[in-house]
Amino acid sequence: MNIKSKANLETIEIISEKNINHNLWEPIVGNEFLNLLNYKDIPEESKASLTEATRRILGRCFSPAVEVGAKTGLVIGYVQSGKTLSFTAVSAMARDNNYPLLIVISGVSVPLSGQSKTRLQEDLRLNDREDRDWVLFTNPNGWNDEDAISRVIEEWRDDSVRKSEKQTVLITVMKNHKHLSNLVSVLKKLDLTGLPVLIIDDEADQASFNTKVKKEGEKSTTYDRIITLRDQIPHLTFLQYTATPQAPLLINIIDVLSPNFAEILSPGPDYVGGKLFFGEHRDLIRTIPDSELPDEDNHQPPASLIDALRIFFIGVAASIELGQDRKGNRSMLVHPSRETLGHHQFVQWVTAIQKRFQNEFMLQDSEPDKLALISEFKQSYDDLSKTVKDLPTFESLLAIIPKAIRRTRIQEVNSRIINGTPEIDWKGSYSYILVGGQAMDRGFTVEGLTVTYMPRGIGVGNADTLQQRARFFGYKKSYLGYCRVYLEHKMRQALESYIDQEEYIQTQLKEFSETSKPLAEWKRVFPLSAQLHPTRRNVIKDSYTRGNFQDEWFSPILKPGDNSSEEQNRINTDAFISNNNWVSDNGHVQRTTQQKHLVNTNMNLKDVYDSLLKQFIMNDKTVQERYEGLLLQIEKYIKEFSNETCTVYIMSRETKESEWLTRERSLYGQLFQGANPDKTGEFYPGDRNLGDKKRIIIQIHRLSFKDTDKVDIRVLAVRIPEKMSTSWLAQVQNKNESNKSS
Repeated sequence: MNIKSKANLETIEIISEKNINHNLWEPIVGNEFLNLLNYKDIPEESKASLTEATRRILGRCFSPAVEVGAKTGLVIGYVQSGKTLSFTAVSAMARDNNYPLLIVISGVSVPLSGQSKTRLQEDLRLNDREDRDWVLFTNPNGWNDEDAISRVIEEWRDDSVRKSEKQTVLITVMKNHKHLSNLVSVLKKLDLTGLPVLIIDDEADQASFNTKVKKEGEKSTTYDRIITLRDQIPHLTFLQYTATPQAPLLINIIDVLSPNFAEILSPGPDYVGGKLFFGEHRDLIRTIPDSELPDEDNHQPPASLIDALRIFFIGVAASIELGQDRKGNRSMLVHPSRETLGHHQFVQWVTAIQKRFQNEFMLQDSEPDKLALISEFKQSYDDLSKTVKDLPTFESLLAIIPKAIRRTRIQEVNSRIINGTPEIDWKGSYSYILVGGQAMDRGFTVEGLTVTYMPRGIGVGNADTLQQRARFFGYKKSYLGYCRVYLEHKMRQALESYIDQEEYIQTQLKEFSETSKPLAEWKRVFPLSAQLHPTRRNVIKDSYTRGNFQDEWFSPILKPGDNSSEEQNRINTDAFISNNNWVSDNGHVQRTTQQKHLVNTNMNLKDVYDSLLKQFIMNDKTVQERYEGLLLQIEKYIKEFSNETCTVYIMSRETKESEWLTRERSLYGQLFQGANPDKTGEFYPGDRNLGDKKRIIIQIHRLSFKDTDKVDIRVLAVRIPEKMSTSWLAQVQNKNESNKSS
């Protein structure tokens, strides 16, 4: 990327080999954005990546030159990967491109909302800069805010006011129905005609969607407030930011919160997520034994918790020894069940263990308890030394460990606290142990997190909720060796299996974003472990299908589709047959003509997938969902085994030159012909038993339907071997219902 500055520094042009694909317009990069880059002091390659991503996102929003319109965009990043920096960068570039009003909806709690507001203030330097380019309003309410915002907006309509003199209104509002109602009341009094407005919904999959969608005509409170807020703004782009996009992707596509486009954020080189924790660095993951999971009869702190605390304190001691404790933080997160009494039990355990360590280190060197404790810490040190190359010697740390233990603060983080969920004073101490549950699930940033102890199970198993608990992901390559993650075994399995789904969705959406199609046309099909749900059921109106073909046949419901789809299937299957070689299937001479087929036993599966399977049209929603799942299983397999071959049959066609016989079937009847004779199959084993069952088998049928005029209907049946097993979810919606802007 080449950045070329103009003399007045008002705008900076980007010269890039990469075009911004399918943008409505091309934003300029101005001083506000460049100053943000310089303030963040990020590597040059990351600056280029952030610049391109920000231009791409903003370029898919409505241009400031457009008079009216509304659209919704979805921006997806990994957990703890820098989504806040992205929407701050989009905000900065929006100012450079004449957006007068930005609204950030963030946090369902005071700490989370405050966390986002603080980040925006810091990164945009709102408290430290000499100019007044921004004016910030937090949870605006009443005449004073309305009047102040109105005055700023009028400046944007006055052509005599120079651009550099115009302020950008930045509103941060808590995702709470009262605060949203207050904001709606303020905006109702303003004339926003012709003014471009950008709304950013942070953690968009949380609380924003209609939890009453299955009750005809009803709306949940927060959803209703967000829709009302949108309705006040004639020129709007609504950007949803999340790491877990299942809910926004699966809600009804005619819902105004269903996104028109999606963009994927690429994390920086120092990011450590699920692929590394559960792949190359799986030695950092520990399974908590079932016998140590908390229950009513277990009144002693688990041995694995004590081990986790020793690992953490050694890491803190090493930081002190290396002089790294003057900046940043080191923290440990204990995340038990959501019940607050469970949290308090762990607070008591952690406090008692900390005091015991302190007391025993104060004993005389010859005391057995102190010698035993030192031995236990040495074992933990040996464990840590396997992943930390420059770990100071145990002897040098032994004198510092008591100091590390004493200086560590223990903080309970949940709503049981009298004044509500507390904010963490990260500057007040270098090392923290945080104990809490749901308050730290989503959007909560744990500074310098090294050790995670999570005895919490998967509960109802909503995949997006479980993934949001992975607070141990983040930019931590520089201290990754100090990290340890202790998980209940089902939670470990769930997080590990989620990686497959996350990577698949992001890859598919990246490829789809290269097209000019609206997101409503993206196929909602992705891998999902059978033990998990994609998201909470109460926000999903349209049903979906789950499945996993293993050693079984896929066959459709026998009913014809519309004439155009049936004609397309005839054209595609005829072309496929003409372009490939076939031989007669050897079999018993007593077979009937209906039981004689053409076959190719060595066809490249990828070629068959591309030229036949992907092109075939199903005519029923449930059948199509099952078929999309089948295609996903095949696609995933051939990405790993590109040379895989398959067997394809043209049913009831003896030679390529002979007539392709039509099999007559009843509507909604049975596709497969049985054995001949029925009991032995001596002459013909039956359609289901053709071919090598260790490989994929595809049958192309030509049918007519009794008591109808439907003839020459093409049908596919596919048998998937066990080796291609993948659990999936598929949802098909009626794209023709969509009435949103694209």
